[in-house]
Amino acid sequence: MSKDYIGKSDAAVVESGDRIIYYATERGEQWKIPAPSDELLSQRTEFKAKLAKIKEPGYLLNKHDTLQKNNANAAYAKGLRVYVQGFIARNPYVSDAERELMGLTVYDVIPTPVGDPVGLVTATVRYLNEGALELHIKHVEGSPFDKRANYGVKIKYGVFPIDVLKIDDVNQLLESRFTRRKKEVITFEKKDSRKGVFFCLRYENSKGRAGQWGPVIAAVIP
Repeated sequence: MSKDYIGKSDAAVVESGDRIIYYATERGEQWKIPAPSDELLSQRTEFKAKLAKIKEPGYLLNKHDTLQKNNANAAYAKGLRVYVQGFIARNPYVSDAERELMGLTVYDVIPTPVGDPVGLVTATVRYLNEGALELHIKHVEGSPFDKRANYGVKIKYGVFPIDVLKIDDVNQLLESRFTRRKKEVITFEKKDSRKGVFFCLRYENSKGRAGQWGPVIAAVIP
């Protein structure tokens, strides 16, 4: 259900307000909340009166009365939202069934389990300047990805002689860092210029659980 449970139309505000005020008045003691205030009840009365005026048979609609009705609608709807958010929305004494009777949002208070990341991550390499490379981190297309998970990326890398063309074991990569950025700059010592460097990346989530390592990528240190 939409979080904007009051709606904006005149009919929606009337209906929502009547339901909320009725149940809050009837069950306020059980819910341990104050009754709707005189101000809120006055807002309802004013809005309904201005709405009734422009709906009278033979009434000639004019901008002034319409504006007053719209302002009364907005003030009453705001008052309802403040009351609901303050006393009903997350009140432990109000059941979800009662919220549904009032047309209110039912919040999911059970956290979604966070499992191990199952997708793969890789990167492309951009040469910045002497001794610096920039990894452009991206998801491997076709592998799963849970958009609700708070993923970060673990990067392992290592510098090797230029004649080393392949790394078979990620454990050979002895340097590592963690990032949440999409672009990560890695700098190297001057003595490593023109050497080869290998990178391997994997997702890690907010609970420290890790996914599988992605493909090993190679570059030459500028």
